[in-house]
Amino acid sequence: MRTIVAATAALSLLAGVPALAAPCKDAKGRFVKCPEKPAKPTRCKDAKGKFAKCGTPGSKPA
Repeated sequence: MRTIVAATAALSLLAGVPALAAPCKDAKGRFVKCPEKPAKPTRCKDAKGKFAKCGTPGSKPA
């Protein structure tokens, strides 16, 4: 029973190592720094609480 638990623990530790590596690779398969995620666009709401175009009178960023 102990050997099964020890083997399971060892396999779970080995399986977690690749998850720590950077997931981004270039065309040649080398690891590179991942590009930063683009910022989410700002959404605005009007006085009634409905989504509206930002810049219209009475709209505020949500």
